[in-house]
Amino acid sequence: MIIKLYISWNVDPALYEGIISLRYYSIFFAISFLLGFYMVKKMYINESAPIQWMDKKLVYAVLGTIIGARLGHVFFYEWDYYAENLMEIPMVWKGGLASHGAAIGIITSLYLYQRKYTYKPLLWILDRLAITVAFAGIFIRIGNFFNSEIVGKETDSIFGVVFSKLGEDFARHPAQLYEAFSYIIIFFIVAHIYWKTDKLKKTGYLFGLFFVLLWSSRFIVEFFKQAQVDGR
Repeated sequence: MIIKLYISWNVDPALYEGIISLRYYSIFFAISFLLGFYMVKKMYINESAPIQWMDKKLVYAVLGTIIGARLGHVFFYEWDYYAENLMEIPMVWKGGLASHGAAIGIITSLYLYQRKYTYKPLLWILDRLAITVAFAGIFIRIGNFFNSEIVGKETDSIFGVVFSKLGEDFARHPAQLYEAFSYIIIFFIVAHIYWKTDKLKKTGYLFGLFFVLLWSSRFIVEFFKQAQVDGR
């Protein structure tokens, strides 16, 4: 007899509802940035790079990520709706962020940053950023799981999650957790290379490796993921 382990997931995406809504996704998003800032600071200290370089870079990175993620969702997935509701485009608290839009946004913002503060090549910045982005991906996908979004395809395997919050009574692959787990692996690989090898001397190596690992893992997860409207 095969025992199936199904988890019923019925968590409210909002931790607190009031004048301001506090959502798990927002909390995980903020945690990823705070811990990412700590990681970058540690790397800068390790390389004797001036800490003051970080302040403006953090501002550029945060703005680039949020603006890019929002515009990616708007233009790639729901332009027909937002074309008729332009005033809602800045309303990020209503949801709708695309991860690949965030990738474009953060690279663009750091390119503009590097043009203004030319102490290091853009790839030098991106090599180190790859570590924090991999780490942030873990929290963001867990946040998606709390939101019961980016769900996987229906499954009759021995393990699955029933997203009761969506009004469903059948199990799906927890694609969000699959992807979060892949980010954990990617994070440990790129962090190990940074701290334990001399590969970082090859400018662009870590950033390139990160993208190869990222898109390889996402290619695999897509086989288990339900087609999404929001594309986050």
